[in-house]
Amino acid sequence: MDTEALKKSLLKKFQEVTADRLQKIQLGVIDLEKETAEQAADDVARELHTMKGEARMLGLAAIGQLAHAAEDVLRAEREGKTATETATDVMLRACDVLSDLLEDLDAAHTGTSATEEMVKALSEVSGHPVPALGPVRKPAASAAPPVAPPKVVAPPPAATPAVAAASSAVAAMPPAQAAPVAPPSAPAPSPAKEDEAPNPAKASSIADRSIRVNVEVLDSLGLLAGDLLVESARGRLRSTETAQLFERFSRLGDRFLRISEDVEVPDAVRTELERAEADLHMLRDDAFRFVRRNGDGINTLHGNLAQLADHVAEARLVPLSTVFDAFPRAVRDIAKTQNKEVDLIIENADIGVDRSMLADVRDALVHLLRNAVDHGLESPDFRQQMGKPDTGRIRIRVRVDGDMLHIEVEDDGRGMDTDRLKQVAVNKRLLSPVQAAALSEREAIELIFRPGFSTRETVSELSGRGVGMDVVKRKVETLGGSVGVTSRQGRGTTVTLRLPQSLALMKVLLVRLGDDVYGMPAADVVAVMRIKPDDRMEVFGTLAVRHRGKPTALVALGPLLGLNGGNRFDKPPAVVVRHGDDYAALVVDGFVDEREVAVKPCGGEFLKGAPFIAGTAALEDGRIAVLLHVPDIMTEVRRMARPVTQAPASRRLRVLLVDDSPIARATEGALVKALGHSVEEAQDGEEAYAKVQTNTYDLILTDVQMPKLDGFSLTRRLKGTPAVARIPVIILSSLASPEDKRRGLDAGADAYLVKGELGVESLAQSIDRLT
Repeated sequence: MDTEALKKSLLKKFQEVTADRLQKIQLGVIDLEKETAEQAADDVARELHTMKGEARMLGLAAIGQLAHAAEDVLRAEREGKTATETATDVMLRACDVLSDLLEDLDAAHTGTSATEEMVKALSEVSGHPVPALGPVRKPAASAAPPVAPPKVVAPPPAATPAVAAASSAVAAMPPAQAAPVAPPSAPAPSPAKEDEAPNPAKASSIADRSIRVNVEVLDSLGLLAGDLLVESARGRLRSTETAQLFERFSRLGDRFLRISEDVEVPDAVRTELERAEADLHMLRDDAFRFVRRNGDGINTLHGNLAQLADHVAEARLVPLSTVFDAFPRAVRDIAKTQNKEVDLIIENADIGVDRSMLADVRDALVHLLRNAVDHGLESPDFRQQMGKPDTGRIRIRVRVDGDMLHIEVEDDGRGMDTDRLKQVAVNKRLLSPVQAAALSEREAIELIFRPGFSTRETVSELSGRGVGMDVVKRKVETLGGSVGVTSRQGRGTTVTLRLPQSLALMKVLLVRLGDDVYGMPAADVVAVMRIKPDDRMEVFGTLAVRHRGKPTALVALGPLLGLNGGNRFDKPPAVVVRHGDDYAALVVDGFVDEREVAVKPCGGEFLKGAPFIAGTAALEDGRIAVLLHVPDIMTEVRRMARPVTQAPASRRLRVLLVDDSPIARATEGALVKALGHSVEEAQDGEEAYAKVQTNTYDLILTDVQMPKLDGFSLTRRLKGTPAVARIPVIILSSLASPEDKRRGLDAGADAYLVKGELGVESLAQSIDRLT
């Protein structure tokens, strides 16, 4: 390798390694303000010292000078000569300048005005003057434009010893060819402690186990591994077909032997028949051995290819720390602009994610962290009044559940005020007052995902533009994931992102619609079932099925996708899918299999941009399976199942709903909420009567058949209690005979409605009449 090529290689390697080193330095500088300050200072000192040495060996004098000045600031902070916050601020700014120099190696040799200003600022803080750069002879290698480092697809290698060794090779070159070093007048930095120095042997072994690979190569390997996996599955299918062919030949040979035994033939022909019989037996044995060996070989090949595909998918995973390491600095800067104190805690940042998802995950988390600091956390003074610590806490938790990645962003701030969210939606004309009043607490919180929604009345650098959570939801759902939010007013908010860990290979459930095969991500599938006629019900005019004790929307998948057909069976098969907190039972024509497939984007104009379609996958029988996008399907299911909001009563009523059936309470409660009223529940008559003694209600809806105290008895007791006798009582019952209705009215009920005939309009009319 010639000298110029070696110099270019070293400069490129220096860029890659120093970018990782800068990230570690920034994290350590931020930790100077925490309890682990001593350890953080030692780590930062080592990284700065190594960076300075490597830069000077490669003739990058400006980087070496900045690193040296930063070392002086760190020493002054440890000796108590300068404030920690001042040292932290100026060193973080120095990291920004160093990052710019890495992108422009010409400036890294000669320095810039920004470099001079930064060195001056560092010197003022530390009290140690730093000599000027002086004339620096630029090596020929720097004339080449800097090469952008490739994306990291594996954990960043600990390449410091490799760079140091290569740098030594440059230093060992003849003087006329070696890159110039920094002026000898620069004072030597204080060496790091021996017991804290990194172990060269350990770091070298890590570097030997890690390499940087071009991402395009990994993408090609992923597609090739997926195609080979499908081809090996086809090989298994052909092996099965071959065994069936040999079986047919064997049966044909048996028929031939039976016929030859029953037919009288001359002795000469009989001899030939016996020879043919022996050959037939040998052929059968050879065929059996071939089928067995071939099957074993195909199974071994398929297993090896499956393992290869898994390894390629694993190689595509990048530690989330790749993006998480930048968050402490970003959160600190945002918090300082608002005079807030924030402690960011990150758990399990070493978990990997598909590198193709990295940018979208980073963008989503940036929005969440900005919202947590700006909207969620209160000012220190307000937190003191609330009895909270002055320093707010934001916690990022990462965990893996099967093939899915869960990322939680939790803050201990003010939480969400659902009444205020509704009012903002009305003020921005996103909802009518009637629609806002009918929203449940969960639906009110989900208003934050509406495009254009913002609780900020004025636009600032951080908030008020109405762009944020809708972007997060769109990005995550594009990846086949979901977003969930839980919040407690005054206690904090938790946003959970649920998304696949890898997009290269996906475990899917294959179902049949007519002659076509469709796939759904196995992570979104809750159960498969047969829909019995008794399991079906109707909720607000929408067909539903009882699943695990709760009504679940029942939708024929074929018509939903715009295909022919529908429910053609008495007990049709269905797939129960989940997206966030929503469930739906999708009726299909049959199940095919569950398997891992290589996902490919939709090709051609036929499927590109089509609704509900996420991609395609090749099957071993030559067919193409269309992979469905469950978030889009669930959005359409919710739209189909949403009841029509009726005109409101003259005022919002407080309603007590009494029923021993959880399903009936859920159904009837949703109906009342759709009319704009608030609902409280009781499981039987005695609990309802006790609630009435301590709370005020405008209306009571009660079932008849309940334990402890039935609806008729409850109504008589209520009407016999003067304090609550004027509260209207509506009996809701499946008992529809005239005698039952008469008993209800005799007990004092103001109205009697049959559950099987219950609808939005009939209930609204009864409530309006009584209130």
